[in-house]
Amino acid sequence: MDAPHPSCNLAPPGDRTEGRRIRIGGTVQGVGFRPWVHRLAGRERVRGRVWNSSTGATIEAFGTAQMLDRFVRLLSASAPPAARIEGIVCETIPPEHLERFEIVQSRRGAERRLAIPPDIAICADCLSEIFDPADRRYRYPFTNCTNCGPRFTITRDIPYDRPATTMARFAMCPECRCEYQAVADRRFHAEPNACPRCGPALSIFDPSADQTAAEPDAIRAAARAIAAGRIVAIKGIGGFHLACDATSSAAVRRLRSRKRREQKPLAVMVRDLAEAQRLADLTQAETAVLVSSERPIVLVRRRDDAELAGEIAPDNPMLGLMLPYSPLHHLIVAEAGRPLVMTSGNLSEEPIAYRNDEAIARLGAVADLFVLHDREIVTRCDDSVVRVLAGAPTVIRRSRGYVPRAIALPRAFSRPVLACGAQLKNTFCIGVGARAYLGPHIGDLENLDTFQSFEESIARMERFLEVNPEVIAHDLHPDYLSTLYARSRSGLVAVQVQHHHAHVASAMAEHGLTGPVLGLAFDGTGYGSDGHAWGGEFLLADFAGFTRLATFRPLALAGGDTAIRKVWRIALAMLDDAFAAAAPLDDLALFAEIAPRDLTVVRRMIATRFNAPLAHGLGRYFDAFGALVLGLTQANYEGQVAMRLEWAADSAERAHYRFDVDRNSSPWEIDLRQAVRDAVRDLLRGVGAGVIAARFHNTLVCAAAEVVRAASASVGRVPIVLTGGCFQNARLAEGIASALARNFDVYTHRSVPPGDGGIALGQAMVADARTRAGGSICA
Repeated sequence: MDAPHPSCNLAPPGDRTEGRRIRIGGTVQGVGFRPWVHRLAGRERVRGRVWNSSTGATIEAFGTAQMLDRFVRLLSASAPPAARIEGIVCETIPPEHLERFEIVQSRRGAERRLAIPPDIAICADCLSEIFDPADRRYRYPFTNCTNCGPRFTITRDIPYDRPATTMARFAMCPECRCEYQAVADRRFHAEPNACPRCGPALSIFDPSADQTAAEPDAIRAAARAIAAGRIVAIKGIGGFHLACDATSSAAVRRLRSRKRREQKPLAVMVRDLAEAQRLADLTQAETAVLVSSERPIVLVRRRDDAELAGEIAPDNPMLGLMLPYSPLHHLIVAEAGRPLVMTSGNLSEEPIAYRNDEAIARLGAVADLFVLHDREIVTRCDDSVVRVLAGAPTVIRRSRGYVPRAIALPRAFSRPVLACGAQLKNTFCIGVGARAYLGPHIGDLENLDTFQSFEESIARMERFLEVNPEVIAHDLHPDYLSTLYARSRSGLVAVQVQHHHAHVASAMAEHGLTGPVLGLAFDGTGYGSDGHAWGGEFLLADFAGFTRLATFRPLALAGGDTAIRKVWRIALAMLDDAFAAAAPLDDLALFAEIAPRDLTVVRRMIATRFNAPLAHGLGRYFDAFGALVLGLTQANYEGQVAMRLEWAADSAERAHYRFDVDRNSSPWEIDLRQAVRDAVRDLLRGVGAGVIAARFHNTLVCAAAEVVRAASASVGRVPIVLTGGCFQNARLAEGIASALARNFDVYTHRSVPPGDGGIALGQAMVADARTRAGGSICA
């Protein structure tokens, strides 16, 4: 929205009736905003009307100048908790002499902005009702009000009204209708309002009997199955979860085997904050995120005495913890009386199931029982993930609870832009006006089902916004499915965006920076402008362009992507580079179980560069050091080895290894060969893995700080942004931010993921900059 119109300012005194049209932008639909405006107007004796519009909400208010001035002030000062007002614009209209203030039918406008909120966790009042035997909604799993409940995932279109949601088929009973129409009721115009008499209902499907039954108490049936060690598929807000007893090793092993998820951590849902505190050492910031209305999975440090199956997160001190956010979750967790694994309802690498028939077909071999319901989910939306980094919450995966909340930008798009995102952890982005809309987490675009979900999600968001993109942005990599999709959209201006430039641009956009900035874009791999794999980049950048100032000395990936899984190969390449192929392999535990023939073949590939491309990614150094120090030969999921190295690091160790920065090369190159030799010497002397891991992290901090300080001598003191998947590592992010904070303004991600889940925002900003008039200040 624009700045407030001058007519919003205080007016001269008088008792003559005036009229104002007040346009409210932001998240103001589905959060009880219109009922709240209705009550506010009644209290202030203002007459008029309010309705949902395509851009938010519109009010036509009539009263004296003093009354209207006060009314406008209160609109922005005391909105409902879930509302987010992003702007108020007023204009004078002819006065009308009305008897009352009313909510009127929603209207469409020429401009559309997605004004509905994300799905909101159940509020305290509704929670009290479902556990009150005297309440008519006792144990009703679809209880909600204007302060909570499903929004985005049940919405077919905007403006957000019941006929535009999947609740349209459920006619309200007289009692619910009375609540819906009573201004003083918290369910006044609560669009998903329902009760056991008129709303959605649960059913049970038993795969062994191949039948669906209207189980009289589906919640108790699910709890009994979980207690018996069975796996239950539960239809939630944005899709299905697979649940089992989190204290039972046998149940968790069975779930892992069926889901084909060998070691990647599983999320745990607990009844309340007190139970969460028994399982994890929670900081104040982590506690605040756990109980927030978004209710994401929060990555926290597990207590040593936590009564959980070790198989939930093998060799992992962290725990993905969340509190129930829907009435159904609350009721099942309470009935089960124990922590529950609550993981996405899918097989490994597939999108989350969200329709009943789809879930039964895809998960029939995984779940022993299905808890279904007849409220349709329109948009699948997986759980979000948050970790506290550098003292503040950082969204690692942005989905339920956050989507489709708009991201306000430092400048408006010149034309509507669609950005297709990355290959891994994909999200897309639509940019229109001064807002960017990141879609829900899609996942890795590596199979047909996920790609179809990607296409469907884009089409739905375009329909919600009534946007026809004119520009489409995609990664440089020619073989990414997101790139192929972009090329299939005819009639759009296509813009290729380098991976790490997009990372930097996403951080700039999140923090309202227009550039230039010095971006540290650290991740595993991204397709570089020169056709090589980048990933340890120092970029002087604005939205339109960048200059690559520095990078890390590359490592050979013997076998390409095979090396990323068999990390001993990257460790071997790092050692051969550091020791000129004379590393003491026989003395290193990592290579004890590697067949001599395999060592010979891989060494030959590295030496001849046969199927062994060079990669500058810092993530590859984490893989190599992690393999070397911890004796890990392979990674079972992305980032596993790097995370193990982070967790192993001794928090008290402050020393670092030696390194060089070659300033004669272009770009400059950080050379870690001396650090590798020092680490091997420590390893052979029996220095503990925790100390070596800490010294490696400290070395990266020192190297990054040295390059930034040296570069600033030529490019000036510009803001520093830290971005890329490596900055999900708390020790690295906090170390570099702290080392630079005294002399630079340092920005880290908060509401946009630092990894590939946030890259589409940067792609959109770059594409817009390159297709508008004007050039870049960077090469």
